[in-house]
Amino acid sequence: MAAEMSLTHRAPHKVLSEAELEEVAQRKPPTKPSLRGCLRKTRCSGSAAKSLLFRFLPFLRWLPRYPIKDWLLGDIVSGFSVGIMHLPQGLAYALLAGLPPVTGLYSSFYPVFLYFFFGTSRHNSVGPFAVISVMIGSLTESMLPSENFLESVNGTNATVNEELRDAARVELVATITVLTGIFQVALGLLQFGFVVTYLSDPLVRGYTTASSVHVLVSQLKNVFGVSQSEHSGPLSLFVTVIDLCKKLPDTNVGTLVTAIIAMVAILIVKELNHKFAAKLPMPIPIELITIIVSTGISYGVNLKDKFGISVVGNIPSGLKPPVAPKISYFGQVVGNAFAIAVVGYAICISLGKIFALKHGYKVDSNQELIALGLSNFLGGFFQCFAISCSMSRSLVQESTGGNSQVAGVISSLVILVTILKIGELFRDLPKAILAAIIIVNLKGMFKQFKDLSTLWKTNRVDLLVWIVTFVATLLLNLDIGLAVSVAFGLLTVIFRTQLPHYSILGRISDTDVYRDVKEYEMAQEVPGVKIFRSSSTLYFANVELYAEALKKKSGIDVDRLIEKKKKALKKLKKQQKKLEKEKAKREKNAEDGPGPAVIELSGGESSAPSEPTLHSLGLPQPSFHAVILDFSPVSFVDTVSIKILKNIFKDFHEIEVDVFVAGCGASVLAQLERGNFFSSAITKHSFFPSVHDAVEHISMEQHQASVDRSTRM
Repeated sequence: MAAEMSLTHRAPHKVLSEAELEEVAQRKPPTKPSLRGCLRKTRCSGSAAKSLLFRFLPFLRWLPRYPIKDWLLGDIVSGFSVGIMHLPQGLAYALLAGLPPVTGLYSSFYPVFLYFFFGTSRHNSVGPFAVISVMIGSLTESMLPSENFLESVNGTNATVNEELRDAARVELVATITVLTGIFQVALGLLQFGFVVTYLSDPLVRGYTTASSVHVLVSQLKNVFGVSQSEHSGPLSLFVTVIDLCKKLPDTNVGTLVTAIIAMVAILIVKELNHKFAAKLPMPIPIELITIIVSTGISYGVNLKDKFGISVVGNIPSGLKPPVAPKISYFGQVVGNAFAIAVVGYAICISLGKIFALKHGYKVDSNQELIALGLSNFLGGFFQCFAISCSMSRSLVQESTGGNSQVAGVISSLVILVTILKIGELFRDLPKAILAAIIIVNLKGMFKQFKDLSTLWKTNRVDLLVWIVTFVATLLLNLDIGLAVSVAFGLLTVIFRTQLPHYSILGRISDTDVYRDVKEYEMAQEVPGVKIFRSSSTLYFANVELYAEALKKKSGIDVDRLIEKKKKALKKLKKQQKKLEKEKAKREKNAEDGPGPAVIELSGGESSAPSEPTLHSLGLPQPSFHAVILDFSPVSFVDTVSIKILKNIFKDFHEIEVDVFVAGCGASVLAQLERGNFFSSAITKHSFFPSVHDAVEHISMEQHQASVDRSTRM
């Protein structure tokens, strides 16, 4: 019966009949491939090439079937709406990255246009993103601080050569962007889209919230109109805040008033956009209106000369030829580029999956990596900085009727017109306006502080991950903070597997369902059988705890009982040796007689010695005769866990309890075989497909044993 129910069953091989063997023998040897066969192979290879082409260029699949009547108008409206948002955000996020404003326009054009060809999300709006920009900004400020570009004027005063500094930073950031793209493309081609799974949702939200604090602090100097030295590394955020507080008496009132008015106006209109979203055909482009109005006022009133308000300065028109990255920077920025690649992808794929689920289509995670990577890689040659997806722009793209990345192409064309003709008109735009736009757009990220109360109620471990990520990113800066956060997140997984939930299962009457007896009142333990289950897999870090929990849950001190048995056996052997000596002495003295009535080694001269039992040794017997280990949660085992499992079988056998395994997967069974787990003492007959099968087998064995005893009597 065990053999029938165990996992060792294999289907028999088919045996050919004599007629079939003769037919095989008479078959002709293979001839040269026919023209039809060649054409069939050509068609197959052509089909594979077509499938590969459609995979890497997804637009070839959907563009020929594009429903012009249904989608085109919505995509046009959506494209213009997002393009209008791209303009101020591109300028603002370039400032955040420590770069000339025109690079923000380039980053809003090239990557967006390229994503049309390679992306699989229909609603993601790629382009500059605050978190990625501040990661780049922290790197430019640490590697190329303004102090490195000081030049003396008239031999006394030293000023920063902004033109030289900006050129050096653009070269550095272009190199970072190219390397970021290489990482993303490589991960996508290697099917490593799963790498983002190591960034859990609480980790990403805690990280982006802390990043928004970094963004806010970095823009305060533009709000107050003060000049600050740039700080990087651990605790740089707090050094910057302390330095800002010292310089508050030097605040430029005109700059502060300009920033406050802009923030209030943008906040009010954004709230109106949200409140009347159903009635408005498209959101009021308040950011663009603010930029245009403030630029006009700045130009007309001459805010720079009269009030000392800092402005954007010259924005060159036209596109620049591609420039190769500076390879010598690769070794210095490789870690930062990888962090930017992973964070940018994590944000993009999470947004893409939300929209895909809502609108009923699929997003290819590996192709998204390739799409982002190619957008960054090629964009880096054209002075772009690394991009990701913006939630605010993506929501606008979806809500204004966008149905495909045609909207992205239209938004990129809006930016192209700006680069070619309009961009140079914004040279008098106050930097305080861009700072105001950045700060207002952080509102959505600061709302993530609400996660604290939600996670407190739902999952304290995730709450701890959120808090540690937030604090580590604030204290240690963005790059080290991310590494610490990922390491801590992985540690929580290890701790959770080390401390799983252990339970004894019972059967719900008249069913084959087994549940935790402490959680389900209807679940009753099977008489004489302990069914043990762990909620985690088994590996070196938790398998000893598993063995200890099993012995504890069984209700008997297994180790102490084994120790008592060893002592009793030792005592028995001493008695047997003493009897043998006395017997030998009697034989020597030729004394006859049956001898004293004591425990003898065997029942007769020719019979084999019997194994002493707990009962015969006068030791307490367990209240159960079988243990079933429910392996359904076990996904893998290692050499350490195999060793401990062997000890479990051995220890329970010592106290006359049989051990069975139920629900063991084929892969785990193969690992046990490779680890030499099975032997003459432990066979596959102890393994069963389910707990119920094991219980049925044990019941039948007990019934058969009782029948055999009754027949002997």
